[in-house]
Amino acid sequence: MFNYYLKIAWISILRHWGLSLLMICAIGLGIGAAMTTITVNYLMSADPIPHKSKQLYYVQLDSWDVNDPFDEGLNPPDQLTFTDTTNLWNAQKAFRQNAQAQANGVIEPNDPELLPMSVSGRANTADFFTMFDVPFIYGSGWTHQADVNKEQVIVLNKVTNDKLFGGEDSVGQTIKLDGNVFKIVGVIDQWQPKPRFYDITTGAFNDSEDIFVPFSMIAEQKIGRSGNTNCWKPSGDGFSAFLVSECIWTQFWVELKTQQDKEEYLTFLNAYVEEQKAYGRFLRPMDNRLSNVMQWLENQEVVADDAKMMMAMSFMFLIVCLLNTVGLLLAKFLGKAPEIGLRQALGASRATLFSQYIIESACIGLAGGLLGLVLAYLGLIGVESLYGDYMQGLATLDSTMMILALALALVSSIISGIYPTWRACNIQPAQQLKSQ
Repeated sequence: MFNYYLKIAWISILRHWGLSLLMICAIGLGIGAAMTTITVNYLMSADPIPHKSKQLYYVQLDSWDVNDPFDEGLNPPDQLTFTDTTNLWNAQKAFRQNAQAQANGVIEPNDPELLPMSVSGRANTADFFTMFDVPFIYGSGWTHQADVNKEQVIVLNKVTNDKLFGGEDSVGQTIKLDGNVFKIVGVIDQWQPKPRFYDITTGAFNDSEDIFVPFSMIAEQKIGRSGNTNCWKPSGDGFSAFLVSECIWTQFWVELKTQQDKEEYLTFLNAYVEEQKAYGRFLRPMDNRLSNVMQWLENQEVVADDAKMMMAMSFMFLIVCLLNTVGLLLAKFLGKAPEIGLRQALGASRATLFSQYIIESACIGLAGGLLGLVLAYLGLIGVESLYGDYMQGLATLDSTMMILALALALVSSIISGIYPTWRACNIQPAQQLKSQ
């Protein structure tokens, strides 16, 4: 019977093609608008490292001004001082720990025909690559001992390696960065987590860095420092004074395997802050936090409020489109009143009629869903062209979103068809036959 109902639905859609086309367009427009914003929000809020996001924790300590709380006292500072990051890394209390900061520099290529190139960099410790599952084409990251010995080693990304060495294995070769010679130990593959969870402070959807060097290179002034910096009191003259100041510009991540590990590390943080209070620091009430990846993304409001508002408005537009569809279905089904009355007189049950017209509504919904996918794809292209690199990789329809679009269209059309179908099935056959 199902195949028969599909055949009848197809004949009905073709017979009233104008009305059917209006309904398909209405559903398609609603689905297209909704799926454009749903896809962007879905990808912006996706777990960037799902298999271990609950084991990676971002560390926050409240070292801010006692009289002027950071973020109005709602949250501790979003970064750490160089002093605290260095002390926590030296303690080595976690399974893995990574100290890091944004950096930049200029590479002087070995090939005299190539011009010097400005690069974005990340100064980090050795565990960065293992903690965040950074993929390598050649070589690997440096060792913990390289951090301790302050060795001048470097990891390139694929694009930088292609520019400097034509994509060949460059491990073991040297490059000059800001006038200092660094030895290449690894080349990473294409790696662009969305969002860029390991450093939200400099842009959740920025590109990953061109180069990676040991964190100590900033203190040794072998590479330039960049990124966000906030200070609540003067840092003093000179770079050495800045390093021991209360300015926050570094980030610290730890990998903790179990809940017990987390509790023990939080106990260590509390003890550390108590120790620092004895030196006249951390005058505010203790507020040490460990936020896993998804908690940190939520805390930093990676999905902007305007994006959520746009999604809400697109759903309202979908509802308006579905209400129009209800009206069109009602007009179509009630227009078949003589046919429905005749079929009931010949023995067709209300259940049979209901099934037939619900299937017809579902067919219209699926057609609208397919149109909605096309419109959503065009909408995402428009979003990407409007926002440029910011939306790179976020304006794509994956299989999950395609299935969701079709399911949403199908469910919406069935719901829209319930009332018109019910009205059509309650037509009195005797009244229709008399009128004929």
